[in-house]
Amino acid sequence: MTTSPHATSPRANSASAPPHLAIVLFSLAMGGFAIGTTEFASMSLLPFFAADLGIDEPSAGHAISAYALGVVLGAPLIAVLGARFARRTQLLALMAVFALGNAITALAPGFGWMIAARFLSGLPHGAYFGIAALVAASLVPQHRRSQAIGQVMLGLTSATIIGVPLANLIGQAVGWRASFGLVSLLALITVLLCGLFAPRDQRGQSDPRRELAALRSGRVWITLAIGAIGFGGMFAVYTYLATTLIEVTKVGPAVIPFFLAVFGIGATLGNLFVPRFADRALMPTAGAILLFAAVALLVFPLAAGNPWLLAADVFAIGASVSLGAVLQTRLMDVAGDAQALAAALNHSAFNTANALGPFLGGLAIREGLGWTSTGPVGAALALLGFLIWIVAWRDTGPAPVEITSASDGASLKNAPARPAPPLAPDDRSRSDAARDPVA
Repeated sequence: MTTSPHATSPRANSASAPPHLAIVLFSLAMGGFAIGTTEFASMSLLPFFAADLGIDEPSAGHAISAYALGVVLGAPLIAVLGARFARRTQLLALMAVFALGNAITALAPGFGWMIAARFLSGLPHGAYFGIAALVAASLVPQHRRSQAIGQVMLGLTSATIIGVPLANLIGQAVGWRASFGLVSLLALITVLLCGLFAPRDQRGQSDPRRELAALRSGRVWITLAIGAIGFGGMFAVYTYLATTLIEVTKVGPAVIPFFLAVFGIGATLGNLFVPRFADRALMPTAGAILLFAAVALLVFPLAAGNPWLLAADVFAIGASVSLGAVLQTRLMDVAGDAQALAAALNHSAFNTANALGPFLGGLAIREGLGWTSTGPVGAALALLGFLIWIVAWRDTGPAPVEITSASDGASLKNAPARPAPPLAPDDRSRSDAARDPVA
């Protein structure tokens, strides 16, 4: 398998050939597995560390918010500051910081330390996924980028099936601190794997000001808005799913992990198969996911009374998580030279949805609309995301080129063709990479 000269750095003239693609993607996905485990398991461990640290559960929830705040702030900040560093170097540094944050969490002597440690743990989250997505996309032909990104995201979704139940089990059997210690160990394993198998690329030549230029692009912001709003519906239901199961479906607490696993299976299979359609029709696939999610969320109140119907609906809602990989590819297309910042901002948008959905769902519940009211609230967010998608869909043509003078026009006319962007391998790379399919 060969890589494009531009595959790992915008100005790279050479890059060592990576190992088999499947090994590289697995190494990157391991980091996603560690991140997904700590992000979702911390919610299920909240009662345990609240009791141990001597605080009430609503106050303990600030630790969850601190992590999300770290993600939202860290993603764009680190992407800009890391613009001049090689992507492999960034991956190693980000997972090392993530390991440190979770280790401090496990050893936190008090809640103040816990808050600081969760914030530190959240800082590398978005930037890691952004850089990992760029690395994955740079190793395959352009028409297979969504599949490669989706397979990196499998680490995050598979964590909801394996990592979260395992961390919860360890938390109950040994203590919540051991669960965060496990996450720290997973992060260190990721550092080892990426150190061994991540492609060695040259030092980045991007300028931080060039990365910040992405923030002037309306296409970047509207793509981020699709995720920040449209994803909120899924979180509105997931956050209150356990209570809905107990209060409405009338199942015992022991059954809740089964439904959480069903959600994770839906998310995993969605990330495995949906990007294949996105590689053929990117924006239509994004719109279809939003409509599919809206229908599944509308069905939620109707299915909540029957465990089997609810399981099927929860599976469908989980499958809508595939929107993340699709929007990641869209951001690569519209961000120009600011690839790292745009890729990282996708996860800031994801965590904005993580705050918006539960907040609006909680408002509906407090207004007396019932636990299943999160479904219609989520459907409304998915449909609002679809309306934003329509605006983005109408603006999918090539970016306009501003010509301010006749001399500018002449120079553009006579200028050599612009080289392919770093994530679009040339035709020779495509033909070679096609013989090494994404596993």
